[in-house]
Amino acid sequence: MPVDTSTSLALDRGLHRPISVAELFTIGIGPSSSHTVGPMRAAFDFAQRAVGRAGEGAAPVRVTCDLYGSLALTGRGHATDTAAILGLAGWEPERLDPDAAPGILASIAAEERLPLAGTHPIAFAPSDVIFHPRDFLPEHPNGMTLTAGLADSGTYAETYFSIGGGAILRKGAPVGASNVSVRHPFSSGADLLAISEATGLGIADIVRANETAWRESTETDAFLDAVRAAMHACIDRGIAQEGVLPGGLKVRRRARAIEQGLTGCVPGSNPAEVFEWVSLWALAVNEENAAGGRVVTAPTNGAAGVLPAVLRFYETLVARDEATRRDGARTFLLTAAAIGMLYKKRASISAAEMGCQGEVGVACSMAAGGLAAILGGTTAQVENAAEIGMEHNLGLTCDPIGGLVQIPCIERNTMGAVKAINAAYLALRGDGSHVVSLDAVIETMRQTGEDMRSQYKETSLGGLAVNVVEC
Repeated sequence: MPVDTSTSLALDRGLHRPISVAELFTIGIGPSSSHTVGPMRAAFDFAQRAVGRAGEGAAPVRVTCDLYGSLALTGRGHATDTAAILGLAGWEPERLDPDAAPGILASIAAEERLPLAGTHPIAFAPSDVIFHPRDFLPEHPNGMTLTAGLADSGTYAETYFSIGGGAILRKGAPVGASNVSVRHPFSSGADLLAISEATGLGIADIVRANETAWRESTETDAFLDAVRAAMHACIDRGIAQEGVLPGGLKVRRRARAIEQGLTGCVPGSNPAEVFEWVSLWALAVNEENAAGGRVVTAPTNGAAGVLPAVLRFYETLVARDEATRRDGARTFLLTAAAIGMLYKKRASISAAEMGCQGEVGVACSMAAGGLAAILGGTTAQVENAAEIGMEHNLGLTCDPIGGLVQIPCIERNTMGAVKAINAAYLALRGDGSHVVSLDAVIETMRQTGEDMRSQYKETSLGGLAVNVVEC
């Protein structure tokens, strides 16, 4: 049986390494950022490296993929095996059309050949992806080793860790160092408050200034606008769909029926239904995610519905013109990204390490701070909103039934979105002063995650994942 690994947070993620907003929000596919998107990126990276050895006289002839820990325990439900195969075949989550994936996989299975890195044909069978549910690598619960058999009878192997939000680390690769120098470096909520007080800048302005280390401001705006558009498109696509979600639990999509059942012809026309609309928007996104559709990782796929639902709430019920909506969305995303960066630096956004407090809890915290900012909150009120958003998600476990990102994941996003809105308005009723700081709640989340038993951290060995079946 798997055991808790006290070294899971020992990986060097670079506490003081600058993080870009483009690392917090990526447009990819469902159902899981750490179990689908991350492994696909790892396999893609390995394929490029393995094919590169062909020019050195060591051409790969076969590849195996060993999945460990949480990746093995819930890998089939999270499509980790198929994600690894697609990554080896040269596909990245950003470029892959979700509708094309089944055909690509069927062709590989039928021919028992795979175009490694998209160009180098090798023998391959689905059994070359091997699950090791009883074995955890010491560095992280989400570990995978890819091994290429070479034409000269040698082997080439790399081990990767999927650390949350689709981000990966390759074992042995340097992480902490960075040649990027940002204008306003920060690694804590206290840093953000101090920078804001010294410069008069809001959190969104601080992040915007830092982003110039990577690109022009106009490019950052274009990126944020693309993220906004993808979030709204996912909501609309989710509402339009019907049927049963894949995976065997026979979970029916509910978003379309809920929308048709609301009495207000437009959101806001019936004040009693406001939170039902918010829940609908979050539900629609996570049903799309569960179906393997196109979503924005924000900051993870399992929590992808929280920020879009809160943003739609603002744009539909608060902002009154398109310019306000656009500018508000940019401020919302930049502020939320700053908060997400703190969780990535000081704890983790991986449910395999933190439980769902690290996914829906973090998304709730990010959305609460972002909404407080666009509703006119001070930096202190924004920090307070983000703290409230996490404080009341502490201890939230990750126990998906059947290893699928469906129950309780889909509904949990609706709870996170409603809670984020409540946290923002609660913070705005105060003056920004509060007893528990954002830094304190992040550290508490980290400690809680380390103390949480492994069966409650995306292994499907405890909680709802076992009790529903027994009942």
